[in-house]
Amino acid sequence: MAGDSATKIKAYAVPAVLFSLSMLYQLVLLPRAFPPSHYDVLGLKTYCSMEEVKEAYENLESKWNSGLEIPTTTEFIKIRYAYELLTNPIWKRNYDVFGINEQDHVLEKLSQQYAGEKFSNIALPLLRTVASDTGDDAFNVITSKEFQSMFQDSKPWLLQVYSYGSNQSAQFANSWKRIAALLNGVANIGMVELGEVQVAAYLSERKPMGRFFFRNGLPSVVAFPSGCKTSDCLTRFEGELSVDAVIDWFAMAVLNLPRIFYYSKESLGPRFLAKSSPHKVKVIFFSKTGERATPAIRQAARDYWNYATFACVLWREEEFSVWWNTFGVESAPAVVFLKDPGLKPLVYHGSVNDSWFLDVLEQNKQQELPQLRSLTSEELGCDARGYSRAGRDTLTWYCAILAGRLGPELDSMRETMRRVQETLSKSSELKAASEDEHSITAAVALKSKRLTLSWLDGETQKNYCFFYLNIESSYETCGPRRVPTDVPRLFIIRYERNATEDTFKVDKKAKSIWEFHQQEVDPAAQLSVTYNVSAEVSRIIQWMSNIIEDGDSRKLPFYRVKTPELVPEDAEPFWSRGPQGLLSKSMGTKQKIQRTIIRIYDYLGDPRIGPALLLGALMSFGSIWLMRTQQNRSVQSSQPSQADNGVG
Repeated sequence: MAGDSATKIKAYAVPAVLFSLSMLYQLVLLPRAFPPSHYDVLGLKTYCSMEEVKEAYENLESKWNSGLEIPTTTEFIKIRYAYELLTNPIWKRNYDVFGINEQDHVLEKLSQQYAGEKFSNIALPLLRTVASDTGDDAFNVITSKEFQSMFQDSKPWLLQVYSYGSNQSAQFANSWKRIAALLNGVANIGMVELGEVQVAAYLSERKPMGRFFFRNGLPSVVAFPSGCKTSDCLTRFEGELSVDAVIDWFAMAVLNLPRIFYYSKESLGPRFLAKSSPHKVKVIFFSKTGERATPAIRQAARDYWNYATFACVLWREEEFSVWWNTFGVESAPAVVFLKDPGLKPLVYHGSVNDSWFLDVLEQNKQQELPQLRSLTSEELGCDARGYSRAGRDTLTWYCAILAGRLGPELDSMRETMRRVQETLSKSSELKAASEDEHSITAAVALKSKRLTLSWLDGETQKNYCFFYLNIESSYETCGPRRVPTDVPRLFIIRYERNATEDTFKVDKKAKSIWEFHQQEVDPAAQLSVTYNVSAEVSRIIQWMSNIIEDGDSRKLPFYRVKTPELVPEDAEPFWSRGPQGLLSKSMGTKQKIQRTIIRIYDYLGDPRIGPALLLGALMSFGSIWLMRTQQNRSVQSSQPSQADNGVG
């Protein structure tokens, strides 16, 4: 018998579990998901009119006044709360359509405040009414008609869903003005009032049964990225509403802009200055408030990524001496530009205006002595495949390049070359007669943009470096460090283009190995000379002037070769991989888990689950019972036949 019972329990385990789950859902989970509504408190049907609400409350009030019924304090607070909520047209609309009930915390607060007192001692009204002021020009209130045509603009949209009767929306008004000001010119800003029911419903979330709701209440902030015109690509802000949080979310998740990190006095050197590319200008913002960079500055960080790198520092008065001695910063806000080694930082004190900052950044995006890189070679005129900075009509031009491995020796020589450039720039502004005759030629060439001064990372660009410094000791300058000493070297390249070839270019396939070789070489002929004298500014200027005079006056061999390609020195920026690349894998996994939990929680409020589980339990029970009955009948029918065979 015991074995029989165990077999039956095992057979009916699935329907038993389904039945238990259905009862648990119907008796425990569903009541929690659907607590009594404020209509239930007044004994009314859902969505009844305000007149019916007033009538129901007056009936209850007459009973209280006559002494027929005396409500407890908690009961009175619940009834009065429901009455005030459902007799306010805006609150009732928000509650009926979107389930918004943002003052429900008042119930518990007042119950504790008036515990043990008579209901007549409770101060009325319970709810506070505050109207949202949207008369300011900063608010662009969007109607249903305007919503249909607003996506013609290519800019992304940031929308706030609010209600005139929402206290939280009123409190967020000043913050929204600040957000609108920070995003001015970067994105379109708009507001949607819940009275625009069609638009508000379109921007809301839906429960499994189809009811519209805003998970975090009002105000709700949503965004449409550039090119997005449907709710499928709509992005919601989830978190505590603040100017800094909304701006940071919109900049990263919608605009796909980089985040500019804050550093302390201890971490700025090792984590920012030491890790930044040597060719980039370092831009440091000093802030008293600790707010993140505006979208306009982040956009600049993205646009000028090849030239500059950005950091923020929170200003503290006790650290004044550190920043004054290091950069010359007296107070915040301030912006510091760090350029070449040994060059005094450029410091700008005062608030940063976006347009002003972009102008200053454009003027200071390059180091005084620029680095020769794959992205700057043609811009600097140091590319045999390109042209002179002086223009396409210039057939002969020069590029003086300082090559070496990164280190103090190269920094010292870079400073010398920067003084050379500064001396030549000043010389070019004066009358030629008043200058040393040896500097005139180089100064004129620099002014006419036929001469460029730059520096080269000999370790990273080892092939390029070895190609031009084809000497026995070039390993002291080019490639990985193999000796204790580093020796930076200066060389100058003379480029010459054939005007006839540029004018009569004919596209044709190579017919021989020689013609193929001719097509592979660079268009401009090159001759290079290495400087081997002392590192004095005057001697270097004299040497460059002699080279230019000689190159301009003599007919030199037109020798063309294939120059090694410059290696790209910067990895792909992380924001170029799209918005999903902005988050780490762990952060993305965390968000996926949270969203999955939220979806499960939403579906727990679906009243169809309980009946579905019960139906599943009944169907599985019936199927198992039918299968077992058929098996028992087949066994019973086989036993008499076996007995007959035994008798015969």
